[in-house]
Amino acid sequence: MADLESFRTEVRNWLADNFDPALKGRHNPMGMVDGPTDMSPDMVQWRKALGERGFGTPTWPKEYGGAGLSSKEAAILDEEMRKIGAYNPIGGLAVGMFAPTLMEYGTEAQKRQWLPPLSDGSLRGCQGYSEPGAGSDLANVQSFAEDKGDHYLINGQKTWQSGGQWADFCFGLFRTDKSTKHDGITFLIVDMDQPGVERRPIKMISGLSPFCETFFTDVKVPKENRVGEEGKGWTIGKRLLQFERAGIGGGGARAMMRSLADHAKQYVEVTGDGEIADKELRLKVIKHEMSVRNFMGTVGRAQREAREQGGPSATSSVLKNVGAKLAQERTDLMVEVMGMQGLGWEGEGFDEEELKTTRTWLWNRAVTIYGGSTEIQNNIISKRVLGMLDHQ
Repeated sequence: MADLESFRTEVRNWLADNFDPALKGRHNPMGMVDGPTDMSPDMVQWRKALGERGFGTPTWPKEYGGAGLSSKEAAILDEEMRKIGAYNPIGGLAVGMFAPTLMEYGTEAQKRQWLPPLSDGSLRGCQGYSEPGAGSDLANVQSFAEDKGDHYLINGQKTWQSGGQWADFCFGLFRTDKSTKHDGITFLIVDMDQPGVERRPIKMISGLSPFCETFFTDVKVPKENRVGEEGKGWTIGKRLLQFERAGIGGGGARAMMRSLADHAKQYVEVTGDGEIADKELRLKVIKHEMSVRNFMGTVGRAQREAREQGGPSATSSVLKNVGAKLAQERTDLMVEVMGMQGLGWEGEGFDEEELKTTRTWLWNRAVTIYGGSTEIQNNIISKRVLGMLDHQ
């Protein structure tokens, strides 16, 4: 216990020396997919400090750019950062999904090549899974990687790539054998900055273009960029999806940390006791925040279990479904309490936070679909959590 308190003091001192208070609250919860991160000098310096200390990926081993912290130490770091409004800008899909998968299945050379630049935020990756004919039926991927001896030659298309137009590399599933479905899939890492890669952003109803479709024409991938054995990509790909769903659930909890009641009180009548005057609205807000607290407790327990067993389990599907429902419910309530101020799109009369809330509300229509739809998650839960079998 004394060691943990000593570490807490160390963290506080480090934050005081390295975090500029002007950065407080300056973060975008959708930053990993809606454009390049804040490149202002103070944010660049903060990102650099985190990377050098390993605090951007605190539990990663030091040899891969992390800080080698225990789960308790990482929790203390998170607590102290929250207290001062400090946000960790080092993250995204490659850090949360690809990196832990590579730690399990990659070679030592691959870990040392890809993990350090991810840990300091200097490298950005995107996922190459979905295709026009392979969404829920992911094993139907058709983008073909032809064996050319010391390299593969890829031809095909990926779609709904989060942040793909800004990515340095793509990690994903590609077909290497057309004669078999699941056993013909291989996990590859593809350099996105080379001839033959064409990226087309997809504009969403929210006004953002967080996704893109990517076309590969005779794109070279050296054999050393294959993770695991050829034809064993389906197993690796499923493992990555568990990290993805756990991340979506946990990320949802973090995004819901701000008090919904405090937000509502900026727009609706408040009693002399500081309560929301509308009893029906007050009850909605209370019920939602109780659900969020219960969810966050469950996320914390699931994360501890995941650390003990070496990674997330099928319960990540439960977290994904509940987190998605709560995220949609939250933005529904936020827009409801804002009234006319929740209908802004651009122009005068609306502040930046109000416009961001409206667009996030629209963005959240997708959370029950991306990362595996609610229906797909229900299938996984029924089979792998509840032990139910298919009946023909």
